Amino acid sequence: MDSAEVVDYLQRVAHGDESAARDLFHFLHPLVARLVRSHLPRRTSEEDLCQTAMVKIFKNAGQFSGKVPIEHWVSRIVINTCLNQIRAEKVRAELRISDLSEEQAQVVERCASAEFAPDPRETFAARELVELILARLGADDRLIISLLHLEGRSIREVADLTGWSLTAVKVKAFRARGRMRKHFRELQTPKQSS
Repeated sequence: MDSAEVVDYLQRVAHGDESAARDLFHFLHPLVARLVRSHLPRRTSEEDLCQTAMVKIFKNAGQFSGKVPIEHWVSRIVINTCLNQIRAEKVRAELRISDLSEEQAQVVERCASAEFAPDPRETFAARELVELILARLGADDRLIISLLHLEGRSIREVADLTGWSLTAVKVKAFRARGRMRKHFRELQTPKQSS
């Protein structure tokens, strides 16, 4: 399609022409899908985001002036749709079991069982799981967990490095471990469908 045809199709879509919408959908879908794939938020399916973007394109079809290439106009709508979804996910940052790899999910399930004993083959998946949970923590929490538990430093060493008092290090470590346990329990608890 050339730009004049696209403008014509968009005007017809704006006036409710379903066949024009179908043709325009088939023309634009590869571009929309490619853009969504390159800006896809973690917890949103590609199909859902493509549909949302296409709805916005069709809803705003009457606003396309033809002064810029259709690809630029569509790209702006699609990328803004993706960015809005990314922002929405950041507002409610949670880690779901479905966000994990199969190996990481197995580690979570094994940790939940009473007879948990680490399997050497799961070490890499466990390390990735810890990193995912750490990413959900604030900067101070990540720092203290990393220094104390991943690097094996003493409370005194952490206090010297950070400038915090010994008591502050102990309290911050206690609270950080609690937040990590909370995120880990969230992984073990299936989310209810709304």
